[in-house]
Amino acid sequence: MNMGAAGPFRSFLLYWVPVIVYAALIFVVSAQPHPERLFPSFLEQLGDKFLHVVEYGVLAVLCYRAFRHAWYGRGAPTALVLAIVVATVYGISDEVHQAFVPSRTTDPWDVIADLAGACLGGWLWFLGKTWRSRPIKAYERKHRRV
Repeated sequence: MNMGAAGPFRSFLLYWVPVIVYAALIFVVSAQPHPERLFPSFLEQLGDKFLHVVEYGVLAVLCYRAFRHAWYGRGAPTALVLAIVVATVYGISDEVHQAFVPSRTTDPWDVIADLAGACLGGWLWFLGKTWRSRPIKAYERKHRRV
């Protein structure tokens, strides 16, 4: 399949730019001395660890999409592992970054919450994609022309 000159650029925009933008958003919020002032008060009531789980679950989903597309439909388990690793490593780097932000501290439990969110988000997306494609693959096998 020839996508032309715009193909790789379009793929980059669709799959990698969301990862970059979301990671930048995490960095900007993390650089704030009082990030809780940026968000509605009800989010604070959900708890810091819950917000970490959601935040890094979304990052893992975006990474999974990008890695999965990079192999043109092959390598879903590898894309899942890479997404979880990248999201978790980014969470670790975020904690290190917070050590240099006034009135912020690092917390190893935040990294655990980041890992949990990356695993949960990545697995749920992976399972959802696998489950949704199963009937299509079964239909194609049944109606395959020899």
